[in-house]
Parts: sequence; C-alpha cells; structure tokens
Amino acid sequence: MSKFITQIEESFISLLMAAMVLVTFSQVVARYVFNSGALWALELTTYLFAWLVIFGISYGVKTHIHIGVDAFVKLFKTPVQRIFGLLAVTASVIYAGIMFYGGWIYVGKLKKIGIETHDMPIQKWLFLSILVIGMGLVIFRLLQAFLSILTAKGDFSILGDESKDAIEQFKEDDMGEEQK
Repeated sequence: MSKFITQIEESFISLLMAAMVLVTFSQVVARYVFNSGALWALELTTYLFAWLVIFGISYGVKTHIHIGVDAFVKLFKTPVQRIFGLLAVTASVIYAGIMFYGGWIYVGKLKKIGIETHDMPIQKWLFLSILVIGMGLVIFRLLQAFLSILTAKGDFSILGDESKDAIEQFKEDDMGEEQK
C-alpha cells in the first residue's frame, strides 16, 4: 500500500507542477503576445501551488528531506536518539492532527455555506480540501516513520542529514575528479 500511495503522490506532484507551468506559461504568452489574459489564472496557480506545498510536506517526510537540527540529539547514544526520534514524530503527529481537525472543520463550513472562489465558478472547499487530504497523508507518513524508528528498521530521525549528504557528495565529486 505504501508503494501505491508513493506512486500516486509522486504522480500528483508532477501533475501539479506541470499544470502550474502550463497555466503560467499560457498567461505570459497571452499577455505579451496577445495583450490579454485570463482573470482566473493567478488564482488557479495559487491553489495549485498550495496543493503542491502540502503534498510536498508529506513527500518530504517520506524521503527524509526536511531540514532539521539534530546536533544535540547526536550527542547521545542510540537508545536515547530513538526516544528523541519517537518524541519528535509524536509531536509532529499531534500538530498534523490539529491541522487535520481544523481543516476538516473549516472545509466543512465552506462546503455548507457554498462560497465560490473569487475568479472561478468553483466551490472554494474543493480547493481547500487539500488541508484535510494533505494532513491525512502527513499523518500516514509520520506513523510510518514512527513504526520504522520503533522497530529499528530505519534511521532514528525523520530529517535529512545535510552534513552527511554534503560529505558524501564531496567524496563522489572527488572520486570523479581523480578518474578524469
């Protein structure tokens, strides 16, 4: 199931990015070539970007690319690092849960009221439903990370390790230079 969700996530992120580029490009061409444009394009691009960011949060948790400072945690032995990792994930799940609940209430009220977007005849709750969908995905990914830390199958952190990545990249670049 995790691979299926990952494929959907990656495909949807690509689709959102492509849609943003196409809408923006079409507006640039319309404005500078035809001296016109669509009023709704900026609003649509804004909503697409919001979807991209919130899906990106979930994907970032899965791929460990969120930036974090873990110098303090690395001062401790492995069992303590595991505890810190579990605490960090628990706090993140609580935060995402609060966002999910708040998004659920907000989107529900928007649906009940029936407000449309400013420039498009589309119900606003449809666009803002990403608050619920995205936070649900974030919670799913965080629970996966929690289980991974708990069962010692993975790293004890849900964050990327920039210094380690930089050193590995430097070694790869250095090896490439020696082969030339």
